[in-house]
Amino acid sequence: MEEASSHVAARRSTFVSVCVNVLLAIIQIVIGVFARSQALLSDGIHSLSDLVSDVVVLFAGQNSKKGPDDDHPYGHRRFENAASLVLGVLLLAVGIGMLWTALVKFRNPAAIPAVHTAALWVAGIALVSKELLFRYMLSVAKRVRSSMLIANAWHARSDAASSLVVAAGIIGNLMGYPILDPIAALIVGVMVAKMGWRFAWDAMNDLMDRAADEEEVSAIRQTLRDTPGVVGFHDLRTRKMGDLIVVDVHLEVDDRLSIVDGHDIAAAARRNVIDKHPVLNVMTHIDPVSRTVSGHPSMMPVAYHQG
Repeated sequence: MEEASSHVAARRSTFVSVCVNVLLAIIQIVIGVFARSQALLSDGIHSLSDLVSDVVVLFAGQNSKKGPDDDHPYGHRRFENAASLVLGVLLLAVGIGMLWTALVKFRNPAAIPAVHTAALWVAGIALVSKELLFRYMLSVAKRVRSSMLIANAWHARSDAASSLVVAAGIIGNLMGYPILDPIAALIVGVMVAKMGWRFAWDAMNDLMDRAADEEEVSAIRQTLRDTPGVVGFHDLRTRKMGDLIVVDVHLEVDDRLSIVDGHDIAAAARRNVIDKHPVLNVMTHIDPVSRTVSGHPSMMPVAYHQG
């Protein structure tokens, strides 16, 4: 039920983003052409790209909640990682396109027209709208713990930052410095491309089984230590699976215990880790140890596997 409510919240926030981006993209592009502002037009194209990213998020959210099947025994959660990679590549492509368009303007600075004051009003409205959208989406993303939604929220923040730069460029143009309008468009392009590269790089690392962050791993270690019957553990490994973590660990238990007791300890450790952390599954490997040989633990043959 908790997972279902998370998907509902994620879908609702994405639909809100779609509505905001549709409205802003239309206004920015129309007024950008009318007011002859290259910066505002670039910002409108950026808003338009958000619609594509929202569609990607909706598609990935729908597919990532599918359960395991024969071809995907761990489920489909990596749809979210793949979606984050697509979002990053999309942002990178949009940023490069903005850079190229702005650089073309510098070939003939004298031909850069003065913009209309309407462009400044639209830039201000876009700035406030995107900042509010960012705060709303980020709160939802943190609540449902979705890296994909966090990426999409920061995409909205990049739009707010770009709208601020656009407003500054338009103000400069209105004050008699028309070159500031394409400069603003250039800065927006750099910001978008940089963010796209970061998202794409992070998503690609997650798809390559990157480990969970050290803070989360330390917390998992502590949970294992606190499990009654666990003498020690080693070979703890983690890897990202969407926004959850898959854990592999060798648990050390007293060699005088029965196989049933060892199984119960492993099951308890697995349950504790899953209950207290964003973990999808824990694969435990039981290693009986003896503390009677020279006062040091000695490893015994493998006795049991628990999935």
